[in-house]
Amino acid sequence: MTKIIVVGGGAGGLELATKLGRTLGRKGRAKVTLVDRKASHLWKPLLHEVATGSLDEGVDAISYRAHAKNHYFDFQLGSLSGIDRDNKTIKLAALHDEEDGELLMPERELSYDILVMAIGSTSNDFNTAGVRDNCIFLDSPEQARRFRNEMNNEFLKLHAKSGNGTVDIAIVGGGATGVELSAELHNAIKELHNYGFQDLDSSKLNVTLVEAGERILPALPPRISGAAQQELIKLGVNVRTATMVVKADEDGLVTKDGDKIPAQIMVWAAGIKAPDFLKDIAGLETNRINQLVVKSTLQTTRDEDIFVIGDCAACEQPDGTMVPPRAQSAHQMASRCFSNIVAKVTDRELKPYIYKDHGSLVSLSRFSTVGSLMGNLTRGSMMVEGRLARVVYISLYRMHQIALHGVIKTGLMMVVSRINRVLRPSLKLH
Repeated sequence: MTKIIVVGGGAGGLELATKLGRTLGRKGRAKVTLVDRKASHLWKPLLHEVATGSLDEGVDAISYRAHAKNHYFDFQLGSLSGIDRDNKTIKLAALHDEEDGELLMPERELSYDILVMAIGSTSNDFNTAGVRDNCIFLDSPEQARRFRNEMNNEFLKLHAKSGNGTVDIAIVGGGATGVELSAELHNAIKELHNYGFQDLDSSKLNVTLVEAGERILPALPPRISGAAQQELIKLGVNVRTATMVVKADEDGLVTKDGDKIPAQIMVWAAGIKAPDFLKDIAGLETNRINQLVVKSTLQTTRDEDIFVIGDCAACEQPDGTMVPPRAQSAHQMASRCFSNIVAKVTDRELKPYIYKDHGSLVSLSRFSTVGSLMGNLTRGSMMVEGRLARVVYISLYRMHQIALHGVIKTGLMMVVSRINRVLRPSLKLH
């Protein structure tokens, strides 16, 4: 029986493990194991909503162990600490209790015939002084909860002063995460106004979005990033483009020009890199941001039994461009990797992965959604905004759910979501 290990339960990794389990695992043709250092999965594009409290991650998170049981694969809780390509084993670090450090599980070794790396990415601080100590990253639900706690504390302090003063929040990075968080913050303070904080409104919130490039959302066409910037300005967000941050202090950010952007809370959402431990792991080829370099079949350049998908894969396209680190890329890679693993197990030819750009959408909370659809069309993309764009944006998450749960269960989850809108508060305040 072929032993397949998928390391990383993000959007691509969990979809791949689910597909492999339903097909090869269910029929006893392969033993599929998913490894992740967390016990549950949350779709990463939702983290900005967790950060502001507009999404309760306890409702939307998926337990890996329960999902594995339902879809014919195994789950191992642990962090990858090494790969032995000669003996085809991976090593998982010892697991300790976060509270008292008690050893829960010793160091383990798992053997594989096929290994898939789907570890994702982390924020890249480009070694900017003070960022690690003073800024919050939004790479995990834990970091999103930290932001929410600090934000709620600042609002409480302001409320205690009867609304005298402001809460200043600075966000570095004008990509999707930074833009969506900026808008979501204004939605949060509007909701707080309805929960007994009558002295709080948008005038008490100063959000500054800092982007080193000439425009926000550089991955999108200029007219769309321009529309998003206008929407943010209408909300009261101070958008500063062509502004490079060179230092983060306890009380704000310092720009290259020497300006100080005061802030009680700072978020770093500029750039991504693969986790540092991947750099040259097991002698595999990596690039300057630690991504594992792969061939068109998603196999690593130095080992055909190791596949890589998602943000940690450096995959060059026929036109010389690199596959962008997006949720839709991870979804597409998971599908192609699944087909290629099945082909490898059955001694058939593996096919190349070609990225198809279906466009991008950016949600500006309840206020608006802008973006482009059918981005792979050579004549350009169709710009969408407003209610239609919001529907399409939500449908991207539904597609992820359908890949994991199937159509019927996803439909039931949508019904539960509608019911929760009535039963649960619109803002998570704890």
